[in-house]
Amino acid sequence: MKEQRNSIGKTLMIGSILAVLLLCILMGMLGFLTYYHGTIVKYQTYLHDVLTFVMTEVEGDDLERCMETGTKSEAFERTQELLNRVKDTHGIEFIYIIKPLNTNPTDNIMNIMAGITSEERERDEEYYTVKMGVLTGDNYSPEVAALYLKGMESSEISYFRNETEYGYDYTGLVPIRNSKGDAVALLAVDISMEEIRSALLRYVAILVVEIVVLTALALYAIYQWLRKRVIQPLTRLKSTTESFVESSRTTNDPACLSFSDPQIHTGDEMQALSTSVSDMFTDMKRYMTDLVSVTAEKERIGAELNVAAQIQADMLPRVFPAFPDRREFEVYASMTPAKEVGGDFYDFFLIDDDHLALVMADVSGKGVPAALFMVVAKSLIKNQAPACGYSPARVLMNVNEQLCEGNEAELFVTVWLAILELSTGKGMAANAGHEHPTLRRAGGKYELVEYRHSPAVATMEGIRFREHEFELHPGDSLFVYTDGVAEATDAYNELYGTDRMLDALNEDPDAAPEAILSAVMRSVDNFVGEAPQFDDITMLCMKYNGKETDK
Repeated sequence: MKEQRNSIGKTLMIGSILAVLLLCILMGMLGFLTYYHGTIVKYQTYLHDVLTFVMTEVEGDDLERCMETGTKSEAFERTQELLNRVKDTHGIEFIYIIKPLNTNPTDNIMNIMAGITSEERERDEEYYTVKMGVLTGDNYSPEVAALYLKGMESSEISYFRNETEYGYDYTGLVPIRNSKGDAVALLAVDISMEEIRSALLRYVAILVVEIVVLTALALYAIYQWLRKRVIQPLTRLKSTTESFVESSRTTNDPACLSFSDPQIHTGDEMQALSTSVSDMFTDMKRYMTDLVSVTAEKERIGAELNVAAQIQADMLPRVFPAFPDRREFEVYASMTPAKEVGGDFYDFFLIDDDHLALVMADVSGKGVPAALFMVVAKSLIKNQAPACGYSPARVLMNVNEQLCEGNEAELFVTVWLAILELSTGKGMAANAGHEHPTLRRAGGKYELVEYRHSPAVATMEGIRFREHEFELHPGDSLFVYTDGVAEATDAYNELYGTDRMLDALNEDPDAAPEAILSAVMRSVDNFVGEAPQFDDITMLCMKYNGKETDK
């Protein structure tokens, strides 16, 4: 089932819409607050001018007398006419003079406010009347009354919004003072907030329309830009990539891979990405072509290495028992290469009817070069043995001279070579830089036989090799090996070592040679575990039975 994926164009458009809307909302809120603040400042300025003008025309001392006596003077009448005239000419909701009273702080403030008010005129009258009256809690809330009291104490014009049964108004207050400077009353002007509210609503409506129009225009412009600079280039890259992937799935021939240049010329990172993708596909096509060739070549080399490994294995004695008609000895050997072919080799052969040659060798290096050097060294040793008078040292000396000729690769080989006289058990052995052999006497255990080595074969010309005598008795056994046994390494880089090898040999020291090699190999495998094999593992075991006596 195909995975459901979101379109990048859809994602970009949703993000753009949200960003534009958020920006428009923020700008709208900023515009609204600016407009609202400007409107309030405008009305405050208007109230300030009206209050300042009326306040200069009111006589504070005369007003104080009229309020105390409850009578009207000529100045009072002029004040009334002024208030009515200002009301009619300036579009004011209410204009009035009031004196908040607070003679007893424990009384409800609503019941102790009295003053001179300008009532709203009847429809058939042309002016307002001013009279004494009481403002009760039915008309003003405690909060509004408190603002009036605060206005008496203020030395400047106070502004506040209030909502009473007379409507929702914006009020300006200024104290009227007598000749002594004492506040005797408040001059108040109310402007209807309904007009302000209507103006704000009109502004909001206009603002919403502008936001919608601007948002639509901005989104259209953004969409066109995104489509041209992002969506279309990405769509081309997607089509090109899918075409290449699909062709790679349907063909095994790199030459048939389909790829077309997406032709993106935006002059920015998108064009750079297109160029990189084109270069990547071109390099990938070339790489796949090379990979096919390399794979075919690797398969050919692998097949040849398999043949070489088979040839190398066939060169080593692998048929056991090796000499079924000979009862004087039993011999068994094995070689496990670390690669397809290895540099280790073993050999055993009869020089004549009474002399047996045993060879264990290890060529430096790995792989094909070591295998080729091993073939030459093995052949030379076997060819030289019959002509050297049963002397391992002379055999190695002659082989050394021949291997040093033209040895530009500077390979060398460590060799343990022994020639055993089967009739007596006496023999000669030479060790050219090889591992120490192990010997088991009849009824005993395997032990290392350590002595001074000669240099490895093919290290330099003119080397003289040491040899030493040894003697085997019926029931004795020899075990020789390459360094791949002692230097086998586990996952923690710990070496197997000769002590573990001896323990494996001595689990059943009287066992047949084949069983001895199996026990050592099993011990090595258990120790190494999953760690890779780094070196060839080669072993040989010979048990000497002695010459049979005629019955």
